[in-house]
Amino acid sequence: MRTTLSDDATREISARLSEANREFAARYPGESFRRQPVHTVYGGAHLFKSDTTPRLGALARRALDAYAPNFAAFAHALELPGADELPDSVADDSSVRAALEGGEAAFRAEHPGVWLAHKVYTRVVEKLGREPVEDFRIDFEDGYGNRPDAEEDGHAASAAGEVAAGMKAGTLPPFIGIRIKTFTEELYARSSRTLDVFLSALLEGSGGRLPENFVVTLPKVTVPEQVAALADLFELFERATGLAEGSLKMELMVETTQSIIDRRGRCALPLLVEAARGRCTAAHFGTYDYTASCQITAAHQHMTHPACDHARHAMQVALGGTGVWLSDGATNIMPVPAHRAPEGGSLTPEQGAENLRTVHRAWRLHYEHIQHSLANAFYQGWDLHPAQLPTRYAAVYTFFLESLGPASERLSNFVEKAARATLVGDVFDDAATGQGLLNYFLRAVNCGALSEQEATRLSGLTTDELRSGSFVKILRNRRHI
Repeated sequence: MRTTLSDDATREISARLSEANREFAARYPGESFRRQPVHTVYGGAHLFKSDTTPRLGALARRALDAYAPNFAAFAHALELPGADELPDSVADDSSVRAALEGGEAAFRAEHPGVWLAHKVYTRVVEKLGREPVEDFRIDFEDGYGNRPDAEEDGHAASAAGEVAAGMKAGTLPPFIGIRIKTFTEELYARSSRTLDVFLSALLEGSGGRLPENFVVTLPKVTVPEQVAALADLFELFERATGLAEGSLKMELMVETTQSIIDRRGRCALPLLVEAARGRCTAAHFGTYDYTASCQITAAHQHMTHPACDHARHAMQVALGGTGVWLSDGATNIMPVPAHRAPEGGSLTPEQGAENLRTVHRAWRLHYEHIQHSLANAFYQGWDLHPAQLPTRYAAVYTFFLESLGPASERLSNFVEKAARATLVGDVFDDAATGQGLLNYFLRAVNCGALSEQEATRLSGLTTDELRSGSFVKILRNRRHI
């Protein structure tokens, strides 16, 4: 075939392009699809114990039993899709379980609201018993406050000892870390000392090991130098203690307008992550500090404020494809009853009814906030109270299970026809949508909405295909079968 340009003539162009492509691939490796926790629960460092997370699970289950003792009551409380199909309450779920044993797909098609409510409730109860907290942050910042230096030193050492004890007892959640104070001029010395005391005591108590998925959270970041300082401290600590290089990881809290746009008018987030030198695993949005930095009054500081949507979208645009996890903030309206029974006494019927309404209102708000986050591709958020755990899992499970039927049909059809596009109903899928559908199943499995076996059965994929995380690889391999 005749050509005009020789390889020699285009070699320099190819070399420049290859260098740019390699740099892009290094900066934007894409999602790893390793498990991301659906939430971070945080509590003051002075309160942390080795068994804190199992105790939080017990409190969460107690709240669920008190204010939604069955799947119908829970569905009505949260106003789940199809909840109007359900009676106000049910004596037990034996008839639903019997129907499911006769064929889950048929039951789901005939009674989608009942199926969803029962599935969500069952999985929430199981989750609270097995793994009630996925990620916990031992807090030395807002949840702890400013205390005398000797007191904070003591709490840093004692909290580290509790973490070491939890490692030995197997009572820690899958992800854990500490939140230190911000690295402002006023607080840097205190913050860095807390980090040193905690890590030194932890390694002494654990035989030189860090917990799995351990991370240090740096709040209220305003300039890259704060991030770089933490990375420098990590390097010094690793060399001094013999920890493997890169063992210590950080996550950044986006709580100031300067975390979004820097003083030169540049998008700040890539610069902040770059300053971490490969140690930044996540960026967490702080709803209330961020809205305060925007001069929004307290009455309007909430998760769905347009200012928060703008900041979260900026985070997505700046960090998309980098592999840095994104996390949303917290709902600060707690599902706490308005009345408590006096010692040796009981509540009046009116007080009991008001308690139920109060908890259900807070649950619905929390559920709606999480659904808003999920719809905008923020798959993690912060929880502040054990009674929020049932609604955290209910919102996540509902988000994935509600669209299970259409997603299963679209992905299985698309994979079956390999590289050809397919029309399912009135939705036209292309290859990018195929990856999006695969991501749906990966996220659903990671969060526990689906088991791996359910995902493979419904999607038509093999276990290896699902775990590959790449729609392109699946298509390529199937072409060679």
